Order: sequence, then structure tokens, then C-alpha cells
Amino acid sequence: MSTVSTVPEQPGTFDRIRALESQYLLQNYARYPLLIERGRGCYVYDASGKRYLDLLAGIGVNALGHAHPRLTKVIREQAGLLLHTSNLYYHQYQGPLAERLSKVSGLERTFFCNSGAESMEGALKMIRSHGRKIHPDKYEIIALHNSFHGRTLGALSITGQEKYRRDFEPLLPGARFVPHNDIVALEQTVNDRTAGIVLEWIQGEGGINPISNEFGRKARELADRYGALLVFDEIQCGVGRPGTYFAYQLADPQVLPDIMVAAKPLACGIPLGVIVANERAAQSIGPGMHGSTFGGGPLACRVAIEFMDILEGLLPHIQQMGGYFRMKLEELAKRYKFIKEVRGRGLMIGVELSIPGKQIVLDAIEQGLLMNCTHDTVLRMLPPYIITEKEIDRGIRILNKVFKTAAKQSS
Repeated sequence: MSTVSTVPEQPGTFDRIRALESQYLLQNYARYPLLIERGRGCYVYDASGKRYLDLLAGIGVNALGHAHPRLTKVIREQAGLLLHTSNLYYHQYQGPLAERLSKVSGLERTFFCNSGAESMEGALKMIRSHGRKIHPDKYEIIALHNSFHGRTLGALSITGQEKYRRDFEPLLPGARFVPHNDIVALEQTVNDRTAGIVLEWIQGEGGINPISNEFGRKARELADRYGALLVFDEIQCGVGRPGTYFAYQLADPQVLPDIMVAAKPLACGIPLGVIVANERAAQSIGPGMHGSTFGGGPLACRVAIEFMDILEGLLPHIQQMGGYFRMKLEELAKRYKFIKEVRGRGLMIGVELSIPGKQIVLDAIEQGLLMNCTHDTVLRMLPPYIITEKEIDRGIRILNKVFKTAAKQSS
């Protein structure tokens, strides 16, 4: 009679790991051919010790790079004290973190959850509850073409890319889409049935596309005129990424939302998402209407407080390094005709190509550089906030080498 060992077998080689994933995991990720074993600073290392400059940072999550000593210390200390309590009880860190978020966002109240998609789901519930209190037919939500707000059914419903929605339709009714920065279309679409307007100040997965100050101000004006809630999705473009705490703070004068959702870098790899709202929007959710078992646990909140302490002094550096990086990329654009545009703010950068970017990403991995490609032709770079000119110069040298190969192949 055979027995099953209770001791887990060591994963072993890269081939074995891939075989196990092929057999046992849902096949929903098209992974790059790279097994990452460890990281330090702006670099990660594979099992052979090969070093890769990480210009993607866990898709904008590892804002302080890898194994940051202050975060490592906090994680170790808190792991020995308290990991989870549930939201039935208080712990030391939710209140102070919520206060910090209120002060830097200009909003009043915070709800803690686990991810960007979950924070967007909560914001959608707030929009629907707000609209229903006014009139049962006030439930429409306006979003932008090319937007991306998450993988859950609600977030997908307002994601303005058909490729993400079509396999799951019918989705949440009442979603309406307008073109990016089209003020006339926005004015024609918002009406008395509109309960909310949801915008990314800088579209991330959509190709690093900023909205204009004029478009953001018009959205604020229309939300006020029709009694709707204005929501800014800062999951990828916020929490320091643009060189300000949040991307909507780039506008002059600043456009303040009713609700802001954020996640990715907030706890630097520990899952944490937030909804931060003004008092009017916060009134849409009462006791028992929403919750999250793991949201705002002591480990995640303590790490986020430590990160916010560090981030305060990093914002000028982010602006400086972002400007330097874009300048160097613009120099490459003068050399290679297939580079159509370099865009972004702070350390959120997109390089739009006239050729597919998939092979360029794979070639860059071979040369020791990590980034990815969105919309088939936009190279996306979300480096750690601690990146320096030396590391940017290294990245530019690798990109130049990869672009040179691409130019030969496309000629």
C-alpha cells in the first residue's frame, strides 16, 4: 500500500518548478522565462546568481526596492508580536496610518483592504449606495476608454478595454465610457443618472497616458453639477510614483476627488489597499455594509507607516530621477525611428513604439533588465523610488543594445 509523504518536496530546478506550475496552477499567467530567487536594492537575482536591474518593481509594488533594511527590521519585529487580529478589535497602527493618509490626500476617512481591485470594489459600492439614496435610477458610472481598474467583476465593468471584459459579460450594468481627454464627450455623457465618475490621472496598463488638467477639472465640475462622486484611481499612478503623493496633486490648481483608491506600493509588497474618502462620500457606507477580513492588519499597516516616513524625503528624488530617466530615453528616441514617444511623470514611464514590444522585453531580460510591455507597443517602466543615475545609466546602456538589435531586425 502506497503512502503519501507529509514532508513537502523541495522545488529543485527551474524545469521542475515550471513543470509543477504547468500541472497544478491555473494557466492564467504568461510568465517570462525567469526564476527570481532573491533581491537587494534595485536588483533581483536568479538561482545562478545572475543580476537583473528591476525597472518594473513588482509592477509598481516594490517602491523601496528589495530587502530595504528599515522595512526588513519592521517586518521582523512585527512578525514576532502580532500578525492578525480581525477588524473586531483595535490595534496600534490603523489609526495613525489613516491620519497620515488623510493629511497627505486632503480627504478625511480611510477603509483598509488588501489590493487595488478590492479598493475599487469598495469605491463602486460607495458610488452605488450614494446614487441610490438620491434616486433608484441614479446608478450609472462613467469611466474612460483604455482604462484599467482591476480584475474583479465590478472593476472589470468599468475597465475600458474590451479584451478584459468580453469573456465575463454581462457585467455590472450602467457603465459608460468616454474617450481619454475628450471634454465634449464627457459633457455629453454625464447626466442625472450618473452616480460616479472614475478616472486614472495617469493610465497605467493603458499605456502611461496622463489626463489633462482641463479634463480633470471638468470631471470635478460635472460631478458637482449632477450630484455624482468623483473617484481617482491612484493604484498604479499614486503613492509617490509621480513625484507627488498622488497623481491628482500634479494639477494646478489641484483637483480634489470625493474618493481616492490606492494600493500597490503602499506596504511595499505586503498586501494593502485603501479607500480614502471625504465625509460626503463616507456617509454612503454604514455599519455592516462593507468589510474585509484581512484588510488593515497590524503587519501591513506598520510597514506602510514606515514607508510613508521614508517616502516624505524621497519625493524630490523621484522627480529628479524621473526627469533624468526621461531625458536619457528621449536621447534614445532620436536614435531609433521606431520610438514614437516617451511619456510619464516621476518614475512612471512609458516608451511607445511603432513595432511590437514583446521581443524587446525578452531581449532585455537576456541582457539583465526587467520591464514589461502594455498595449503591445508601450514599454512600461516603474522603477523603485531609490533608483540612482548610475542605475538609470546602466538601464539605458542595456536598452540601447536591445534597440540596436531591434532596429536591425525591423530594417
